[in-house]
Amino acid sequence: MRPRPPVKGRGIVSGTGLIVTCLAATLAALVFSLWPYTGRPGTAPDVPSAQTLRTSYGPLSALDRDFLVKARLAALWEPAAGRQARTKGTTPAVRAAGRHLVEGHRFLDERVRGAAAQLNLTLPDTPGDQQKQWLATLDETRGAEYDRQFATVLRLSQGQVFPVVAQVRASTRNSLVRALADDATTTVLDHIKALEATGDVDYDTVARDMATGGTPPAPAPTSAPSETLPPPAFRPPPGQ
Repeated sequence: MRPRPPVKGRGIVSGTGLIVTCLAATLAALVFSLWPYTGRPGTAPDVPSAQTLRTSYGPLSALDRDFLVKARLAALWEPAAGRQARTKGTTPAVRAAGRHLVEGHRFLDERVRGAAAQLNLTLPDTPGDQQKQWLATLDETRGAEYDRQFATVLRLSQGQVFPVVAQVRASTRNSLVRALADDATTTVLDHIKALEATGDVDYDTVARDMATGGTPPAPAPTSAPSETLPPPAFRPPPGQ
């Protein structure tokens, strides 16, 4: 009997050889797709840093903790500025803006302190020296100049903290902090609108601050030194 000639397609391109070839190609594709991400800066997995604490509500980062502390500090001085505006403001709009500050912090600070207790985080209970100086400066100012100082300094505060709150909301993996960031976002926007409604905001100063991204002076008064930007502010209770 004559030997059977080889059939076309046999060998490495058929049968077992074809299966092995396909597996090798698949493995090569996987390796190639992963290769660009190895050894490149900024492409490592999102591993919690040494400053991140583990909690039952999710990781608590250094940024999360800084957010809670700043929210507490804001509640220690901005309501005082708001109460002052309710008595010293010369227009209904300025007095209304003061009310927004008082009511917003009353709501948020209770939640901030509750969250801090659940996260075993110690919060400050007195405002800082610079914050006390801001209040003292406002206390010494009278009339229309007070309205302008109050509206602009507090508006600068809200404008600078708004992106910080957004960063926390976008990056946090802690459920308590995430909920507080939602409240803070609502509060800052409410305060911005209330302060702008006074008609006393110095937008040149605000624009200068936002352009430089620094900590600018407050609008220069006629009889008091310029001030630096105050810390964050936050949300009014529902229905306000």
